[in-house]
Amino acid sequence: MDQQPASYQELLPHLFRLEYSRMTAVLCRHFGLRHMAIAEDIVSETFLKATEAWGAQGMPDNPAAWLYTVAKNKTKDYLKRTSLFETRVKGAIQQQEQEETPDFDFSGQTITDSLLAMIFAVCDPANATESQICLALQVLCGFSVEEIADAFLTSRETIKKRLQRARTSLRDNNFQLGPLQEATIQARLDAVLRTLYLLFNEGYFSKSANRLMRKDLCSEAMRLALLLTENPLTNTTQANALLALMCYQSSRLEAREDEEGEVVLFERQDQSLWSRELIDQGNHYLVNACSGEAVSKYHLEAGIAYWHTTPAGNSKWEHILQLYNQLILLEYSAVTALNRTFAFAKVYGNKAGIVEAEKLGLEDVSYYHSLLGYLYADGDAQKAVMHYNKAIALTKSMAEKRTLQKEVERLEKGTA
Repeated sequence: MDQQPASYQELLPHLFRLEYSRMTAVLCRHFGLRHMAIAEDIVSETFLKATEAWGAQGMPDNPAAWLYTVAKNKTKDYLKRTSLFETRVKGAIQQQEQEETPDFDFSGQTITDSLLAMIFAVCDPANATESQICLALQVLCGFSVEEIADAFLTSRETIKKRLQRARTSLRDNNFQLGPLQEATIQARLDAVLRTLYLLFNEGYFSKSANRLMRKDLCSEAMRLALLLTENPLTNTTQANALLALMCYQSSRLEAREDEEGEVVLFERQDQSLWSRELIDQGNHYLVNACSGEAVSKYHLEAGIAYWHTTPAGNSKWEHILQLYNQLILLEYSAVTALNRTFAFAKVYGNKAGIVEAEKLGLEDVSYYHSLLGYLYADGDAQKAVMHYNKAIALTKSMAEKRTLQKEVERLEKGTA
């Protein structure tokens, strides 16, 4: 235990992200979701003690094991001194002891099973999608109310209300954090996949006022999706397709942002910064995803992301356009329509792309005008600048405003 405080200050936030949800899930397995706040308080106190102890004494040789030991001891202390133990929990715990069930088992398998069950508990289709994501960020990823409000570009009070409603539903539906049943998986898997998909997108296309990407959100979504593929009951082709999509998208994260935190357009990215390891992992999960006959939106988007990681060729954008044509029929959205238009322009040229884009008439969408700005840039700089300025006015992201402003300045210099 001879490391300096600076080391623990760097490690503790990472451990909090990784271990908070695991410890909470295991404790909720014992307390029940009705008393989730108690479990969260114990975990928070554990990390507070780590901050104090590691700052004074240095880090232990095995920081994660230290945290689990403290959490276990704090839980036992709590049960001894509270009336909850006497009135509601004691009988259950004694019965478990008679059955020789391990007391507060923090083994790897218990952690994995508890966290997987917690994912399905949080992703309750009865809750609004926004509430599911907020609850996932707080319970599964350890995000504060302030961080969630920043991710959604909304007020703390709005997030608090969403969380309160979602937590009330979670407490009242009597969901058990035990081994997952097939009926539960079938009823909730679509909601789980959608929540993780949206959680990843919040990171990849962050709405934060200051950042275009939140890599921490991307990594948390991938961590949770990986749990699905590692369990035989949830290792579906859709789960593999979603994880493949995340791998492909994450492989380009380092190249999507410059040193100033501004987005780098796809065609200008330094491909040497792309992660070959993540691309290979994406290939692995995409092969697994193609073992069945079902084709989901995750399959199609993973296919599109795969082609983006391949070298430019005569047929690359044709393949991407074909996949977008299928995707837009399966699930229409304005973003999908605009992305399809970009691929359409790559195949048929910018003039044809402009005609296709203007058919959409998405005048109130920032991306619509930034796409038209891009398509007009080589032929009509004045119109390109006009659309870029409209995009700047519509977007709430300061990082995106700076990126678009650079395009405007580049075009204005070229016409000066």
